Amino acid sequence: MSINLALILFTLTLISGIVVAFNRFYYQKKIEASDGSGNRAMNTLIEYSRSFFPVLLFVLIIRSFIFEPFRIPSGSMMPTLLQGDYIFVKKYSYGLRWPVIEKKFFETGSPQRGDVVVFRLPSDPSINYIKRVIGLPGDTIVYRDHQLYINGKQMPLTKHPDTRLHDSALIFIEGLDGREHEIRISRPGSRSTERTYTVPEGQYFMMGDNRDNSQDSRFIGEIPETHLVGEAVRIWMHMDGLEWPTWSRIGTKIQ
Repeated sequence: MSINLALILFTLTLISGIVVAFNRFYYQKKIEASDGSGNRAMNTLIEYSRSFFPVLLFVLIIRSFIFEPFRIPSGSMMPTLLQGDYIFVKKYSYGLRWPVIEKKFFETGSPQRGDVVVFRLPSDPSINYIKRVIGLPGDTIVYRDHQLYINGKQMPLTKHPDTRLHDSALIFIEGLDGREHEIRISRPGSRSTERTYTVPEGQYFMMGDNRDNSQDSRFIGEIPETHLVGEAVRIWMHMDGLEWPTWSRIGTKIQ
């Protein structure tokens, strides 16, 4: 069972705001008119609401419209993002949306090829995924033998100078419209069946940088624009389990 933090935060903010308004426009005047001290339980509720409402409102605004923290739960975006990375997601990159209902009310931009994006899984919107934008609406994507072809053009792919990992996977540098990022190939030299995908209007084709170990648009389908959460921009902490934080990753910009 997943916990809807956005709904919890919105509900707490709404309730505390109602209590503050009730006190400001009715209860306080009633107490002053009667020259009394009021109900003890009500006074306690009002005091807590007055203390927490500004904090809750501030967090709600930041989390809903500016930045939201996420934790990377798997290795599907290796080597760009590691399991245990804590990242900031820029919520206003692709439009401003109302909290909880996620309905866009103001347009600010659209995903570009190469962006790393957090989105809600179409089959279960309570689950968030993070992948890289590969295909834009109208694109034709071909994936063959670890090589990407977009609209008939082969995307540049070169070996990273430090290629070999402990599990014999290889790191490559892939180019997407002039933007370079690293990808991980765990079965170098293997051949795969050619697959062709046509991206519908209003949707995006996503892939993980860990190409042989990613549950992405090759399996879950294209992602509707309505399910986008925001652009992943920076790592603010890395801590996997009970290990000490990896200080070198803190502040790393997500390419």
